[in-house]
Amino acid sequence: MSLLFGFAPWIVYWVLVGNVPFLTAVLLALATAIATFVVGRRSGKPGQTLQIGAVATFAVLAVLTLVLDQDALERWMQPLSNAGIFLVALVGALTGRSFVREYAEEGQPDNVISSDLFGRIVTRLTWVWVGVFAGMTASSMIPPIVQGDATIMDTEKPLSFVFYWVIPIALLAVGAAASKILPDRMMTGMADAERKTTFVAFREAEIDELFYLATKHANREVGPGKEAYNVQVGAKGTPLVGDDSRLSWPSTYKVREKTVR
Repeated sequence: MSLLFGFAPWIVYWVLVGNVPFLTAVLLALATAIATFVVGRRSGKPGQTLQIGAVATFAVLAVLTLVLDQDALERWMQPLSNAGIFLVALVGALTGRSFVREYAEEGQPDNVISSDLFGRIVTRLTWVWVGVFAGMTASSMIPPIVQGDATIMDTEKPLSFVFYWVIPIALLAVGAAASKILPDRMMTGMADAERKTTFVAFREAEIDELFYLATKHANREVGPGKEAYNVQVGAKGTPLVGDDSRLSWPSTYKVREKTVR
């Protein structure tokens, strides 16, 4: 639901464009983008990358709507809106501010977020969306390039409506399906994934005490109904700031259903 909230400005635009004047569609999308940004900031919701990108995209499109003629708008406004969200996703992926990660981290505990499996799934899903938006952009650019008089209003020529609408919407559906399937697989695989954490022990603690404390700390993290196993303690602890008597030790563990004894 949060991701749908982030896509709201583009959804508003894609529903309206071609059915209302271009300026109306763009201004309503821009207003939605600003509203989602403000609501997100006030509520602490994720998705700042997508929200900021939406405001920038539709601000630019609003200016273009005022300077381009009607024919140019009918040919290029749809490809430009797709290019906007493609650039948002690509820049976010390349700069480490993936909108997918922002939404995926919501409500997840720190040990899940820091796991290697979570990182791999988020990275894979990020590039799935980059590919989806790249395909949508490329598809919607074909009609105006191949057929100079193509418009998003054309319902007679397959080149126009297939590449402007059918293929991009199909690709969007693929991205939506992937967003559902991959997180489900992530949570299924998380049960046997190695999790990382740290615990605190006195500097003089023996190895048996370290394993006991690591196991106790891990079981507190996994919660009721589950238990930690295959607990491993790192080779070296880090002194706590202002407390030389204790060390912070890295540890890893896996999780399984708690066995009834």
